[in-house]
Amino acid sequence: MTHPSAASGTPASRPTIRDVATRAGVSKSLVSLVLQGSGNVSESRRRAVLQAMEELGYRPNKLARGLSMPRTGTVGVLLNDLRNPWFVELLEGLTASLHAAGVSPILADSYTDRRVGRRSVEALLEQRIDGLVVVGTTTESSAIETAAAAVPVVLAGTLDPALPGVDIVVNDDEAGARKATEHLLALGHKLIAHLQGPDEIGRRRRAGYEHAMKAAGLEPRVVSGGMSEESGFAAADRLLAGPDRPTAIFAFNDVACIGALSAAADHGLAVPGDVSLVGYDNTYLARIRHLSLTSVDNGNLAVGVQAGRFILERIGSPDLPRRLHLVSSELQIRGSTSHPPSAP
Repeated sequence: MTHPSAASGTPASRPTIRDVATRAGVSKSLVSLVLQGSGNVSESRRRAVLQAMEELGYRPNKLARGLSMPRTGTVGVLLNDLRNPWFVELLEGLTASLHAAGVSPILADSYTDRRVGRRSVEALLEQRIDGLVVVGTTTESSAIETAAAAVPVVLAGTLDPALPGVDIVVNDDEAGARKATEHLLALGHKLIAHLQGPDEIGRRRRAGYEHAMKAAGLEPRVVSGGMSEESGFAAADRLLAGPDRPTAIFAFNDVACIGALSAAADHGLAVPGDVSLVGYDNTYLARIRHLSLTSVDNGNLAVGVQAGRFILERIGSPDLPRRLHLVSSELQIRGSTSHPPSAP
C-alpha cells in the first residue's frame, strides 16, 4: 500500500510512532512495546503494528528510543577515509576535548565500511551514542541528516551537509587558498593551475585561488583533481603533458599534491626547478624532508579541539543556535616552490 502523501505528489514527513499507532488502531505505548520486542503483546496486534510500519515506511530509530535513558558517555566520530593523514591532528584535538570531559569517542571509517557493505552512521547510532562528529567530506549526507534529527551533530573540517542546528568548525579555506596562490604569484608564476577538490570545501578553495588570480589580472585554470594521490596524479599528468603546461600547481590537499609530484617526475620535470607545487593541510607528508611540500596549515588541531567543545555543549543544550567557527590558516613554505624557469 502507498502512503497517501506519496500518491498526492507532495513531500511526506517522516512517519512517527503516533502515525503507526493510528494506522494499526492501537496505542502509542503498544507500538513501543512491539519495538522493544516485548512478549506482552498479542500476535494479532504485533502483526497489525508491523504491517502499519511497513505501509507507512516507518523505520524505528534505535537511538531516539533511548533518549530518555541515561547518557552513554560516548560520541560517534565518522571519518571519510582513515588512510588520509589529514585526520591525525584533528582527531588528536577532538579526542583531547572529549577525554577531558570523560567522554569516549567511537570511530567509524565510512570508506572501509562501504567496502564491506556496512552503513557507518546507522552502526554508530546503534551504539546509542550521545552525539556525532562528522570529520571531513563524506558521501553519507542523507544518513547524517537522519541522525541530526535524533542526536546532536557537529561537522569538523567540512561544510556538507548544511543542516539546521548542526554546528560547523572549519578552516578558512578561501583565505588559505588565496595565500597559497599569492605565494606563487609573488615568486613570478603566471601559469598557475589548480586541482579542485569535492563539495563546498573544494569550491571555497577554488574561490580563493580564482580571487588571487583575477586580482593579478591572470586567467584561472582549474581541473578536477579529487582528494586522492591517484586522482591528483591523473589531473597533473594531463596538465603537464600539454605544450602550455603550467609552471605551478596548487592542489586541493597534500595527498593530491604528492600525486602531482609523481606526475612531474614521470614527465622528467624537476620540482621546483621546472614546476612548483603547493598542497593543503600541512600533513606529516608535507613535512617529510624528501618531499618538503609547501602547504597550507589549516589548524587541524584547533579545529578538532573546537569541534569537541561544540559537541559537548550541544549534548548539554540541544537547542543552541547553529554555530560556525572558522580557524585561520598559515602557509608553510618549503622546498617545492621557487621562481618559474624563465624568471631570474
